Amino acid sequence: MPLTDTLARVDADLAAGRIPVARRRLRGLVSSFPNDLALRRRPAGTYRLYGEPAEAGRWMYLEEDRDAAETSAFEARHPTAEGRMRALAWRGSESLARTAFAGEQLAAVRTACSEAVGHPVDWDSVPSGEKETEDGGGSAVGGFLAGAGCLAAALVFLAIWVNGLVALFD
Repeated sequence: MPLTDTLARVDADLAAGRIPVARRRLRGLVSSFPNDLALRRRPAGTYRLYGEPAEAGRWMYLEEDRDAAETSAFEARHPTAEGRMRALAWRGSESLARTAFAGEQLAAVRTACSEAVGHPVDWDSVPSGEKETEDGGGSAVGGFLAGAGCLAAALVFLAIWVNGLVALFD
């Protein structure tokens, strides 16, 4: 479906109060047209309607007239450069940005990510990384608990199997 038709549906959804539907359509459009800065403004507006400043900040991060509180909320939700790169979902080089400010922001995030991972990265190969946590230790604990749960399930299965095998020969 062409961009203009989808935007018309978004406007109709917003007028009818179907904000979650409009938001999903807009996110789909941004994933199809990740370098369209004007299009990135639209999801920011829908997230403001629900009082979600971190998401509004995400979609306005490349705009010079962005709200400082929304930007801070976005940066707090994604404290690492890798997380910001994934959240911004840009594709291609910074030179595709239509404004100097957006290009500078993209370059700063990419440079910080390259320094953090220890090798050059670009927007088409964003590092996957571990799930972000504020304190940096949650993913190791989660991994340990998942492993312990799998081990416990395997032991229970083995015990049931052995019990069945013993009962079979009694």
